[in-house]
Amino acid sequence: MHSRPPDAPVLRGERVLLRPLEERDVAALAAILAEPTVAEWWGDWDAARVRAELLHQGGEDTVLAIEVGGEIAGLLQFYEEPDTQYRHAALDISLGAAHQGLGLGPEALRLAVRHLIEVRGHHRFTIDPAVCNERAIRAYAAVGFEPVGVLRRYERAPGGDWRDGLLMDLLADEFAAL
Repeated sequence: MHSRPPDAPVLRGERVLLRPLEERDVAALAAILAEPTVAEWWGDWDAARVRAELLHQGGEDTVLAIEVGGEIAGLLQFYEEPDTQYRHAALDISLGAAHQGLGLGPEALRLAVRHLIEVRGHHRFTIDPAVCNERAIRAYAAVGFEPVGVLRRYERAPGGDWRDGLLMDLLADEFAAL
């Protein structure tokens, strides 16, 4: 079991601040993850699960709070594949309903991708929304992610059924050209 990477960044954008998740964020993040427009993609979360799986998680993911105007707006996490033969970073993001549709998700993703290119040396990035999550797919396309293919019966939806995922990727040189 690995611990959270010790070098979690603090990244500032025009409207968005990405910073390491802290105990003080747990209640607000649990409330966001319970919102219907978030829970339909993320499933059931409460403060205990946020604390166990995001704040004190034992994986290799870096979990960052997304702050807008001093309040928690959501989270962004990334995983860095350590095998040099397959080196890349995979991202995931969620924003509360009040912060959706404002371009904040793409801004947060751009901050993270830029950091992962310039500081961590990554050349490729993946993200994998549900095929039916059109809002997320539009946001990821705005950053430059392109569809690669459909991952059939990829994730279990909150209701228990399997749903397809859309694998999208972005190369560093494509990101730089935007």
